[in-house]
Amino acid sequence: MDATTLAAFLAVDLLLVFTPGADWAFTISAGLRERSVLPAVTGLIAGYAGYTILAVAGLVVIVASSPVVLTALTVAGAGYLVWLGWNVLRRPAALAASEETAGASRRQVMLKGAGISGLNPKALLLYFSLFPQFIDTTGGWPVAAQTGLFGTLHMTACTLVYLTVGVLARTVLKTRPSAARAVTRASGATMIVIGVVLLAERLAA
Repeated sequence: MDATTLAAFLAVDLLLVFTPGADWAFTISAGLRERSVLPAVTGLIAGYAGYTILAVAGLVVIVASSPVVLTALTVAGAGYLVWLGWNVLRRPAALAASEETAGASRRQVMLKGAGISGLNPKALLLYFSLFPQFIDTTGGWPVAAQTGLFGTLHMTACTLVYLTVGVLARTVLKTRPSAARAVTRASGATMIVIGVVLLAERLAA
């Protein structure tokens, strides 16, 4: 594997990471509603770590090629996004009132983040369709090692971008309660729309 291949992968991957979607919506809403955006981002990355492990083990191809598994994953992921989006709409931006509440919230937010990325069929197809285009089967690196590297680079890019997005949302809007509530509701609505679109796309396939 050479530097050109890594640079090409990073260019494509960053383009995808910078594209707003469910991860962005969740990160922004967490940045406005929680004490810290870190648990949300940690949860999202945990979901991608799971996909990286599956990819290294060669199981992503098996899962992605099964219509039944993909449909089940899509239905679960879409339903989960709609549920989260509805909860965000019901409870706009507000910081936790106590450290005890914040502690419970951190765990819950991490689990929600892991659910969003871990149940996202688009993430599964990212590992299935994007990674193989950059893997060199004739080079000195084992395929598993290359896959692990690409997964690590993707998680690093997601971490940096999502932390920045969450912190910026919190910094810019924390002194503007009405704007923060509007953005939070928009994030919740985005989650619902993405969930519905994911389900519609899968049912139409």
